[in-house]
Amino acid sequence: MYTLSGKLKITAIIFMILGAIGLVYAFATAPTSIEEVKEILAAQEHHGNHEMAAGEHAVAHGDASHDDEHAEHVLHQLQNKPWAALYVGAFFFFMIALGALAFYAIQYAAQAGWSPVLFRVMEAITAYLLPGSIIVFILLALSGVHLNHLFIWMDPDVVATDEIIQNKSSYLNVPFFLIRAAIYIIGWNVFRYFLRKNSLKQDEANDNSYYRKNFKLSAAFLVFFIVTESMMSWDWIMSLDPHWFSTLFGWYVFSSLFVSAITVIALVTIYLKSRGYLPYVNDSHIHDLGKFMFGISIFWTYLWFSQFMLIWYSNIPEEVVYYVTRIEKYNLVFFGMVAINFLFPMLVLMNSEYKRINWFIVMTGVMILVGHYLDIYTMVMPATVGESWFIGVPEISAVLFFGGLFTFVVFNALTKAPLLAKRNPFIKESEHFHY
Repeated sequence: MYTLSGKLKITAIIFMILGAIGLVYAFATAPTSIEEVKEILAAQEHHGNHEMAAGEHAVAHGDASHDDEHAEHVLHQLQNKPWAALYVGAFFFFMIALGALAFYAIQYAAQAGWSPVLFRVMEAITAYLLPGSIIVFILLALSGVHLNHLFIWMDPDVVATDEIIQNKSSYLNVPFFLIRAAIYIIGWNVFRYFLRKNSLKQDEANDNSYYRKNFKLSAAFLVFFIVTESMMSWDWIMSLDPHWFSTLFGWYVFSSLFVSAITVIALVTIYLKSRGYLPYVNDSHIHDLGKFMFGISIFWTYLWFSQFMLIWYSNIPEEVVYYVTRIEKYNLVFFGMVAINFLFPMLVLMNSEYKRINWFIVMTGVMILVGHYLDIYTMVMPATVGESWFIGVPEISAVLFFGGLFTFVVFNALTKAPLLAKRNPFIKESEHFHY
């Protein structure tokens, strides 16, 4: 049995406390009036910092009405900033748990023989799905009651003057939006509950009945998942830009959450082995996780390029505006995360032998997680914060808080059951797996 070390537990709690303090500070210091924003803009202009006052929004000399209009626009962006940072952090760690559940179900549905020694690690990571999805739902509900302005289609004043959003109102309306979110979350968590329950019961069973139940459950879950994950990505991310859509978007978000989850499975596994646990996990298991990290990173790049290239080539104004905003206002972050998510895994993990070296996997894994956090960041921030972005206290605090909570939940879940699924019918094959 795994025992949660006091050092790791205290570190996770400290991260949560520091993150919570930082988030409270970010909300408390957000501007509350146009006058405060004007002072901020004046100070930035004085110091030559134009990140939050881009050229096309520059205040016209002597035009007081334009001055007020621009200040009000920036006020809404700055008030959104801590909410957006909180949302990015909450969604990022939630999607890791959801991706781990999908990967776990795929192992069952495919009757994979290499992976059962990793099942308890996967199950522990999925333990964050319940608290993570509840937190995301609360943030969505708070948007629905107008405590923030992340989703502009929720603003009646915007809808009243926007014909495109009006035409989508039968789908993009708060009650239906929250009902759909509840269906996704309840479905995912119900499947996770029974998959975990059957896995633990299989340890004490005299036959493979619970394994067969999980096989059927996994097949059903994957059908449910592929539909609800796509709809979730449309609802929770793409609708932040309600004028824009992409038919690839569900797959694109899936590839991001999938590679992030596999990366975390690899990192947790390597950590446990370094502490003397998981004796049956060998270099071949790490090698296969590295193959998935490499392969899904290439798949993510393919989807990113397909989406980007087709929109750039067609040059349709209502489509290309999505990338114009990101290239003009988020240039370094936008192209930087593409380089991190593609070039780093390709250069480091292409060599088969490097996939067997733990520190190569750890180094690449950290970079992949940073890159996909920035991926979610560039999906959310341009629509919610616009040009008023910078990575500061809210963003760092959100990562600390949710990172600490994620670590605490996952490693606490590891203490609840033996780390080896001993009665899985493929466990012996997995123990002696060699690639």
